[in-house]
Amino acid sequence: MQAIILAGGKGERLRPFTSDRPKPMVEILGVPILGYQLQWLQAQDITDVIVACGYRHEVIEEYFGAGEKWGVRLQYAVEPQPLGRGGALKLAFGLLRSGEDLCLATNGDVVTNVRLRPLIQAHRDSDCVATVVLEPFISPYGIVEVGEDEKIAAFREKPELPYWLNAGIYVLSREIEKLLPDQGDHEDTTFPRLAAEGKLCAFRSRSYWRAVDTVKDLAEVQKDLEQRLLTSFLA
Repeated sequence: MQAIILAGGKGERLRPFTSDRPKPMVEILGVPILGYQLQWLQAQDITDVIVACGYRHEVIEEYFGAGEKWGVRLQYAVEPQPLGRGGALKLAFGLLRSGEDLCLATNGDVVTNVRLRPLIQAHRDSDCVATVVLEPFISPYGIVEVGEDEKIAAFREKPELPYWLNAGIYVLSREIEKLLPDQGDHEDTTFPRLAAEGKLCAFRSRSYWRAVDTVKDLAEVQKDLEQRLLTSFLA
């Protein structure tokens, strides 16, 4: 199986770290986010990776090259102009091997150890065109429980709430290619259409997962890595 990493993000909210590089090249403990993603994929035997990139793509290509040092084979799908995630995904589909019936795709700002084999099998066992990984929504704030008499009953520090987040990791059947926009975001166009047709599946996970969108996110992932919370890409 091949994987596509959507690595065209500018990372405006991560400045100044993204002033001279795309978002997936921001380093955490000396390793770019994209490097952690390649380690995650390689550890689970996905070694043929297409990097969809645009903004400062040369930084990615110069750093990773053909991928030999990371135990993977890299190809680059470079946007001629900003296409949005859906357009970039469609461009990258053009580099998939003929005969591949599905692929893995992920946003380029995710640090995770989601297990891929069960995810892929769940997709194969379904009739869906796309399967989206979901992670529990953990409140960023502590919450207060209040009784009927308006007396505080308990404090709960950053609890898990009864909602699920889109983790930005998907398994996609080849047939989705014709449904992707030439320009725009697949989550605004393709996915709602598939959901309406009953062809969009969920895969609930409780793995380590962080999306690095802000400087605060960056600091939290670094702290997690220092505390060895992400001890294995197969945990």
